[in-house]
Amino acid sequence: MNKKHISVGELQFGMYIAELDRPWTETPFMFQGFHLRTDKQLEALRKFCKHVFVDAARSEPAVRPGPNTAAAAAATAPGFRTQGTAQYPAQSRVENEIGVCAELYLQTFKALRDMLQPPLDGAAVVRAINRLADSVVRNPDALLLMSKMRRTEAAPHARALQVAIYMMVFGRFLQLEREQIETLGLLGLLQDVGKARLPEALLAKREEELNPEEAEVLRKHVELSAHMLGVTPGLPSKFAPLALLHHERQDGKGYPRGLKGYQIGLYGSIAAICDGYDTFLAPAPYGEGRPSSAAVSLLLKDRGTAYHGPLVEQFIRCMGSFPVGTLVELTSGEVGVVVAEHLLQRIKPKVMLVLDRAGLRVPPGRVIDLAVNPALSGGEPYRIRRALEQNRLAFDPRRLFT
Repeated sequence: MNKKHISVGELQFGMYIAELDRPWTETPFMFQGFHLRTDKQLEALRKFCKHVFVDAARSEPAVRPGPNTAAAAAATAPGFRTQGTAQYPAQSRVENEIGVCAELYLQTFKALRDMLQPPLDGAAVVRAINRLADSVVRNPDALLLMSKMRRTEAAPHARALQVAIYMMVFGRFLQLEREQIETLGLLGLLQDVGKARLPEALLAKREEELNPEEAEVLRKHVELSAHMLGVTPGLPSKFAPLALLHHERQDGKGYPRGLKGYQIGLYGSIAAICDGYDTFLAPAPYGEGRPSSAAVSLLLKDRGTAYHGPLVEQFIRCMGSFPVGTLVELTSGEVGVVVAEHLLQRIKPKVMLVLDRAGLRVPPGRVIDLAVNPALSGGEPYRIRRALEQNRLAFDPRRLFT
């Protein structure tokens, strides 16, 4: 590696930042080593570092990013951009938005069983997604928090709604236009609707329990979904073909058409990541029931092969190290729920306390903002010690702030 010591003031876009003058964990950067391509990266380097080490051999020609660009289009595969320019400042605080989105979420969840049964009510689905998108635009953390109430007795519908929420929140993070966010939400909700045409006994099996013939039948849900959406009135034009994309893979080893790279497009690449992420998290038999940290590791393991590499990195930045709704234990011994993230300090979210160090419930409303570096009585800083299993403690997001 041809590393050169350089001050932050001398940095140029396109340089490959190989090392920092401090530990990576003390900065907002997700990965050890990255190309400098955005104003936000440069701003963070100026804030946290005085000098860095640049690898000249891996650096690229300088490309100045356009205004309002939070991620580098230059880092993507050819054929589509992964970043928009829409601005979405938070319009409401999470404690205010949770009351609005809680009723909306529960109404949508209860209606899904009817909405997703053939024949589909396309207009009703569009109305539901538009209302959810309104909440995501105002404050995405509230709906992410509310979605932790997903119920295992209605797992297929819960999973469809969860994927839709992930896709809309990610679209907002990528600064896509409002219409694109709504399309992503519709896609997350409807891309597996073809499973309604398959035997329930087949859907109840884990992937490793399927024989080759059963696995082939299960794969048919993709074409079934596209067909059902194609004959459903009330959906956007040219929407149905998007349902064919969420099982395609960057290396061409996906299905049903074996597309690769840029052929999958932005919507398909986002759908694959969000669907894969929720598959890792969802309870069996519709998922693997893994913790969020393991889901992140699996996405990283397959970035560039199964999943679009730059979009995976952006998705992890969007979700944070401790996604909203994660149950965590603090160094104080207290237990809390992550209720909001900080984009530039992903290991220091806002945590709502639910148990004291003795394991007793605490009154709602006490939030620890780890980004302001609060200290315990002895001077030791508050930190997250570890994430806990989600079923360790049941909580109602609606009661956290009241």
